[in-house]
Amino acid sequence: MNDLFADIGYKSVNHDGEQLCGDHVEIVEQGENSTVIVLADGMGSGVKASILSTLTSKILSTMLAEGLSIEDCVQTIAQTLPVCSVRGVAYSTFTIIHLIENDVAELIQFDNPLTILIRDGQNYDYPKYEMNIGGKRIFKSNIKLREGDIFVAMSDGCPHAGLGTVYNFGWERPQIIEFMETVAAGGYTAKTMSTILVDKCYELYGGKPGDDATACVVKIRSREPMNLLFGPPSNRNDADNMMALFFSKAGKHIVCGGTTASIAAKYLGKPLKASISFEQSDVPPIATIEGVDLVTEGVITVNKVLQYAKDYLADNKSYEQWSFKHDGASLISRLLFEEATDINFYVGRAINPAHQNPELPINFNIKMNLVQELSECLRKMNKRIKVSYF
Repeated sequence: MNDLFADIGYKSVNHDGEQLCGDHVEIVEQGENSTVIVLADGMGSGVKASILSTLTSKILSTMLAEGLSIEDCVQTIAQTLPVCSVRGVAYSTFTIIHLIENDVAELIQFDNPLTILIRDGQNYDYPKYEMNIGGKRIFKSNIKLREGDIFVAMSDGCPHAGLGTVYNFGWERPQIIEFMETVAAGGYTAKTMSTILVDKCYELYGGKPGDDATACVVKIRSREPMNLLFGPPSNRNDADNMMALFFSKAGKHIVCGGTTASIAAKYLGKPLKASISFEQSDVPPIATIEGVDLVTEGVITVNKVLQYAKDYLADNKSYEQWSFKHDGASLISRLLFEEATDINFYVGRAINPAHQNPELPINFNIKMNLVQELSECLRKMNKRIKVSYF
């Protein structure tokens, strides 16, 4: 097993006037290091397209994850989904990126714009061979993965952007490649790169997309462990054991909570230095301890991180806030969303007496729910999560 990690992110914009998107991205994991990603583009737009793309992506991803051949998958799709009475064509177009042990990418493409692969900062013309399955022309590629590889899959709403207005023939592939080469040089996450690409399409459509547009980006990078300590242990005698386990782990260390920070400072034999400046009015100031990468307040800060995580998985509109600010929530967000691949949570079950005031919106259950919800959001970002309670 290698030390590579697949950072996966996608974003869509709907056809102008439609409430549902006709494109759908489905991600199914096969163990810890193998993943099936399907981007399907349903015919037309609106409800019918949404149903077609959702069924196509779910059927393909599930069957491939179970080890069935692409021939069986395509034939199943053709037999399962209805045929358009007007055009006589069934289901939707699709792109499949099958990551096998984060070592090889099996790329299967049917009628979507060809996936772009950026390697060493430039477009890489990967080999393709043509297959004919049930009269469908399908391209298949097997690509040995390298650290830094960036795959950009998209629906045809992306190259159609600006058609007849900004560009005579739409936003053509060479122009998209040049744009994404520049974006790739910025070191962004997969989610942020897909957001930048789709936002550009939205701009080229003049804010009124003439088609559903979706981009799915897969960025291959090395694994980066991260450790977050949140709350003191329920038994005071377990404090040293909790700290020893936390600080023995490789990677950066984040400490959340005033009491927790005091325990960490005592364990390290270093002073806890608090800051009195507010970077952001709704997030308490950070502190510093020599030997700790980041020290923040607890529940309020982590709740803000959870808000950012939920937005990151949706429209990613809060990126402009947490991507550059230096308050505790923004700093944690950058570490967890952008840097970390493997995150270890060390969560203390001690009940803070100050949180038991019924007039305060904070209690023990809220704290535990924060950890659970944040962990789930991070798993959806394809992070490997382990939570240990004390």
